[in-house]
Amino acid sequence: MVDKTGENGYNNLCVSTGALVSKPRSHSAVCRPDQAAATRMNHFTLEGFTVNTYMAKPADVERTWYVIDAEGMVLGRLASQVAMLLRGKHKPTFTPHVDTGDYVIVVNADKMVLTGKKLDKKMYRHHTGYPGGLKEVSYRKMMAKKSDFLLKEAVRGMLPKNPLGYKMLKKLHVYAGAEHAHQAQKPVAYQVKL
Repeated sequence: MVDKTGENGYNNLCVSTGALVSKPRSHSAVCRPDQAAATRMNHFTLEGFTVNTYMAKPADVERTWYVIDAEGMVLGRLASQVAMLLRGKHKPTFTPHVDTGDYVIVVNADKMVLTGKKLDKKMYRHHTGYPGGLKEVSYRKMMAKKSDFLLKEAVRGMLPKNPLGYKMLKKLHVYAGAEHAHQAQKPVAYQVKL
């Protein structure tokens, strides 16, 4: 093991030569590289070898259409998997600043479940913009009326809050029933890993 610490416990690396120095640096100290330390550092240097990081380009992204049956699935766990697909984190070509995700169709959203007592205790809140305009509705009522909206809201919270995230959310299509209007895209059934 190479000890790179000096008397004060800090790494003493010469700025000008890039070699380890035997004494702690100060304003008056001269940078004298330790020959053994310089040899050890060159041992770990790979000269002429460069590592290139792949960055996807928007024009090169290939997208797949996935269909997910939400019957009996937990709302939050399903939303995290859908957000991963929309963002493209399941692909080896994932690039943070490019939308590399796929299209996702979710059917049977009205048959999702919530664990514990969340149906009655968890509230959906929104504000009308007027004074005293805070509205709240229990998830039991929302699941009966707007189950597709609840899933979209859960996924929206897991995506980036910027124009790229809004673009990703447009690739999500949620339907309360078992039918969807995207047969022409030939979607592939996706098994959610829970």
